[in-house]
Amino acid sequence: MSVRRLPLAARPLCASLLALVCAGSLAGCGGQSAGGVRSAPASPSAAPPAPAAATPALPSELPGLGPRTLAKIPTGTRQAVVVTGEGKDSPKSTVVVYERTSEGWRAGASWPAHNALRGWSDHHRMGDLRSPIGVFTLTDAGGKLADPGAKLPYNRSNGFTVGGTGFANEPLAGSFDYVVAINYNRKAGTSPLDWTRPMGADRGGGIWLHVDHGGPTHGCVSVAQDRMAELLRTLDPARKPVVVMGDAASLKR
Repeated sequence: MSVRRLPLAARPLCASLLALVCAGSLAGCGGQSAGGVRSAPASPSAAPPAPAAATPALPSELPGLGPRTLAKIPTGTRQAVVVTGEGKDSPKSTVVVYERTSEGWRAGASWPAHNALRGWSDHHRMGDLRSPIGVFTLTDAGGKLADPGAKLPYNRSNGFTVGGTGFANEPLAGSFDYVVAINYNRKAGTSPLDWTRPMGADRGGGIWLHVDHGGPTHGCVSVAQDRMAELLRTLDPARKPVVVMGDAASLKR
């Protein structure tokens, strides 16, 4: 069979149509190349990594304290038990233990606490039912129970036995199972049971950190028993611990 040849005049038109079809196959058809291979889509630009969250700087001074209170903290103190009362006449407060590091003051957990029935006083007196405001050193501990691992000198004695009921008719038994003496009107370096009163008996004394009995105190600060045990294991005489105590407004002075 003979092959029919196109007229010469039609050959340029066929060549043009062939060129158009080839051009379409290169540019279209779902992005396929002339060889039928799909071209890879352009990869999106990688998102820049999120910046790392900055670690908050530790405070260089104890938070919540004003210049007058800060000035009373002894040089070299590296542990502070900060007791912040809810109000001048409130028996409720919060305790936070701070440790001074090379970066600043690091706060521990916050503990609920009780203070004296009538709140706080700048001039505590025997029987006023107010806790003394101020900064006091912590040097001595004790209790009716065995030493839980205290770093401060610990005096175990049955002299820490207490009975009766508190202001909310709650039992007081066990309140002195663990105590830390607050050096208000007392002789440092002795048992908390030492009743020496350098400022006189009328200025009160026997102000302790002790086990909470579920109600206001006569002048002490109380926290839960497990917190007292933790406090005894934490307070280190080498770090010159103090307690800073008072209602929030007074401490800011």
